[in-house]
Amino acid sequence: MNADTTGPHAGPHAVVVGGGITGLAAAHRLLAAGARVTLLEAGGRLGGKLLAGEIAGAPVDLGAESLLARRPEAVALAEAVGLGDRLRPPATTTASVWSRGRLVPMPKGHVMGVPGDAEAVAGLLSEEALRRIGRDRELPPTEIGEDVAIGAYVAARMGREVVDRLVEPLLGGVYAGDAYRISMRAAVPALFEAARRHPSLTAAVRAVQAAGGAVPADVAGAATGLGGSVFAGITGGVGTLPGAVADAVRAAGGTILTGTPATALHRAGATGWRVETPERTLDADAVVLAAPAPVAAGLLGGHAPGAAALLGGIEYASMALVTLAFRRADVPGLPGSGFLVPPVDGHTIKASTFSSAKWGWVGDAAPDLFVLRTSVGRYGEETQLHRDDEDLAAASLKDLGAATGLAARPVATTVTRWTGGLPQYPVGHLDRVARARAALADLPGLRLAGAAYDGVGVPACVASAHRAADALADEIIATSETGHPGAGHSS
Repeated sequence: MNADTTGPHAGPHAVVVGGGITGLAAAHRLLAAGARVTLLEAGGRLGGKLLAGEIAGAPVDLGAESLLARRPEAVALAEAVGLGDRLRPPATTTASVWSRGRLVPMPKGHVMGVPGDAEAVAGLLSEEALRRIGRDRELPPTEIGEDVAIGAYVAARMGREVVDRLVEPLLGGVYAGDAYRISMRAAVPALFEAARRHPSLTAAVRAVQAAGGAVPADVAGAATGLGGSVFAGITGGVGTLPGAVADAVRAAGGTILTGTPATALHRAGATGWRVETPERTLDADAVVLAAPAPVAAGLLGGHAPGAAALLGGIEYASMALVTLAFRRADVPGLPGSGFLVPPVDGHTIKASTFSSAKWGWVGDAAPDLFVLRTSVGRYGEETQLHRDDEDLAAASLKDLGAATGLAARPVATTVTRWTGGLPQYPVGHLDRVARARAALADLPGLRLAGAAYDGVGVPACVASAHRAADALADEIIATSETGHPGAGHSS
């Protein structure tokens, strides 16, 4: 098999493994820095968990549906690839919680479900739970050490009902995880740091709110030109972003190969790399591993077995999205943008989004339809996903009817399964990632990037890609300018 650098023979060559939004953002950034880039995607399409589709002629997102707009990275990337005029805030962000058989407006005055006082959640929790929250100020400070499960910590300070009825459904929507396992340090770092400084959890929550950090980790940052909205969508779907980035990569001279897995990674000389695929071998000055952690672990086993073992231990949750289209005339007035479902109530669905109400572009494209979607499955509860598509749709309709009174039959249904779609962030996750990266420090020209390491939101993935690309650009461009023998040519 001949070595191949792919593309014009000028400048240092970077290979990006993985064609999700992280890999695409890394390729885009490396090209801007002056590198030649080849991106390898094992599957037949780009975009990872971002997927635009349609149902009954209406455009919809079949994967992630929104960007956390108060972090700048994803919005800036969308603008850079020509989608700036298609960015839109949600038409409504008024959500509910389906708890104990009724829809309750989502409380305000909390940080990822952790209240600053009992009054903030008075409409959702029992009187006993509210009294338990009030006793938080009377408890001695809790030593939380280097990390702690957010569910366990909050339950110890405020009682399990706060976790089960609010923290759990909110975190489940981000991680498809279990709040009693999820790292507080990784998932809500501002609250974690505040809890280490303040004598009570309610005081820590109020401190975070006063500092403007009452939003999830992936939402921190400055407001954008989207009216200060926390979230943003893209007309036609957030799933159109990967295609736009891919077009920009190709226009800048980058090469994208789909259906082309990286099967092996070898050192080439003191600083270079050789990436094998079923069809060719690529010589590279730098490699970004932007594939899921198990793939990265497999490629690294011969070079950094310690890092490979750490990455191989990262767990993933699977889930499914059930998208349903109804005749608008058959749908009763549904409240707000959707609702969350506490798993403790034992329902099949974990959340529902009223897409036609939340995103104006969905309603504009299909005014006679009402499109909504439900999510099913989370870490430890993947047995629901063994049901066939028809069963999942029927279960979703049953729960929707119980929650909202919806009795209409859909005119179309689509089930999208995301097997191993969401990396889990248990206690100690950030330490695991730091140790894995430290174990790779002696391998020049190699970086990890993606949702498994630096945050699961789209902006966090883009930021992870940019950090990896910037570090490698500094490394390989400086090396090539000093005459590195592997820069700019194949062997």
